[in-house]
Amino acid sequence: MTDYNAPLTDIRFLLNEVAGLPDIARLPGCEEATPDLVDAVLDEAGKFAAGVLAPLNAVGDRESCRLEDGKVITPQGWTEAYKAFAQGGWVGLGLTPEYGGQGLPKCVATPVWEMWFSANTAFTMLPQLNTGESEAILLAASDELKATYLEKLVTGEWGGTMNLTEPQAGSDLAAIRTRAEPQADGSYRITGQKIFISYGEHEITPNIVHLVLARLPDAPPGVKGISMFLVPKYLVNADGSLGAKNDVRCVGLEHKLGIHGSPTCAMSFGENGQMGGGAAGWIVGEPNRGLEYMFIMMNEARFGVGVQGIGIGERAYQQALAFARERVQGRDAVTGAVGQPIIQHPDIKRMLLTMRARIMAMRALAFTAAGWFDIARHSPDKAAADKARRYVDLLMPVVKGWCTETCQQVCYDAIQIHGGMGFVEETGIAQHYRDARIITIYEGTTGIQANDLVGRKVLRENGATLRELIADMRADAGRLIADATLRDIGTRLNVHLDALERALEWMLSNGRERLGAVLAGAVPFLHLLGLVCGHWQLGRVAMASHAATARYAADYLRGLREVAGFFAATLAVQAPALATAIAAADAAAISSDAAFGAG
Repeated sequence: MTDYNAPLTDIRFLLNEVAGLPDIARLPGCEEATPDLVDAVLDEAGKFAAGVLAPLNAVGDRESCRLEDGKVITPQGWTEAYKAFAQGGWVGLGLTPEYGGQGLPKCVATPVWEMWFSANTAFTMLPQLNTGESEAILLAASDELKATYLEKLVTGEWGGTMNLTEPQAGSDLAAIRTRAEPQADGSYRITGQKIFISYGEHEITPNIVHLVLARLPDAPPGVKGISMFLVPKYLVNADGSLGAKNDVRCVGLEHKLGIHGSPTCAMSFGENGQMGGGAAGWIVGEPNRGLEYMFIMMNEARFGVGVQGIGIGERAYQQALAFARERVQGRDAVTGAVGQPIIQHPDIKRMLLTMRARIMAMRALAFTAAGWFDIARHSPDKAAADKARRYVDLLMPVVKGWCTETCQQVCYDAIQIHGGMGFVEETGIAQHYRDARIITIYEGTTGIQANDLVGRKVLRENGATLRELIADMRADAGRLIADATLRDIGTRLNVHLDALERALEWMLSNGRERLGAVLAGAVPFLHLLGLVCGHWQLGRVAMASHAATARYAADYLRGLREVAGFFAATLAVQAPALATAIAAADAAAISSDAAFGAG
């Protein structure tokens, strides 16, 4: 496995020239993000990723986790790495300074998380959980719960989890059965089981704070009857010290395709006869609003999973590129030369450029979206903040769904470039492929993301925000066309925007009467929107490259324009076909059982 090198030039270019970091740093609450500070943060994060986390990646994959006497044993080096991670203040990089965070803008924190996911996804899942849980507690919990738990989570002293899924429920949270019985002292007793809980048990931190979805005795049926509870592994005394062990146990570990270094636990709450029956917990916010609060954490997690897709894809690309430069194989089909590295083969060049273009498109979209998060949160201009918030809401399923699906294609090409060596574990490239398989599934499958995009975002508001976004993309297409060197990128963008508009109008005209047909085309629509947004973002990269000649090497900037042109001409051209497929997808919605074969 090759060493990891943080792509700092790409990161700095996108932050400063595309995502608008200089403007964001002037917003109230973002002033600490000075150029010197941001450069120092990126440099140190890259060093930590390459020097501490990356060497442990194969260790975690090889050793995995194990359950012994109710305790989860994590891979060698995990605890020491996490201690250094937390002491460095990395957990709270983008979290509120009021509770021990660094308070940096999300568009600064996002590339840092990308580097950590590239270096070691399984490890980085642990602190990522803290960030989402901290946001949920900050926005919904009582002052008492904040005072007791929030600083410990923000600083990483304690770990965090979210507990949604149950054996019989899966993604259908309306079917959860975990119960919460109110007590005279204002606490609750939680009883039930949860599955697929990342880092639900470990010895890395002295305490773990679980957010658990459960039902009160008088709760209405369905998702409207779900409340959220904070359930610590160890109870906390009045002076802040740890007290008795709560009735929370890990009763099993999943044996997984990938992310072996991350323990995926089956958790039992209140079923061991301790605490007088039930695990002690405290309600977060108001009764029966738990799913609403959990979505705060889930939305943070969904964005973070999209960034995982970029990170894993970057690591696979770096390894494939290094292999292609070193591996000597075959005869040059054009010149007949022998003894040349395989990067000279046209198809290897095509795959490498495809990987590079996809990664840069994903990265530009995610960094831009992170900037929208910051504008929505900090801008005093209410109209700008509202627009940024709507764009984030619209594109959250795309960042999660399209970026993670695109990562699968990047990792596939990485294995293909390795040839037979990609199929054996010794090269390490297979780990990236295996690790990446989960990211299209957890925090909502691609189908769930697509249904959210179409149902809750596009149809609900009759396409208003998407039309506004399309208008912005059209304006950038016009600017591209006005530049003779970028005209082809802009012309193609308009063609692909035409395809997106056709698909949008078909969905809006059929959404009320033929909802099944529309939902059958939801995943292709997500891919279509992702492709067009990726094309748009790389067009913005190409335009920015012309304005940045004094700050970057000429070869680097020329390479960015070549990547943008390649994406527009060879990848985004799938947009019209996807638009056609969306309108024809109702064949799946109306198909009979016979279409699926004899069985």
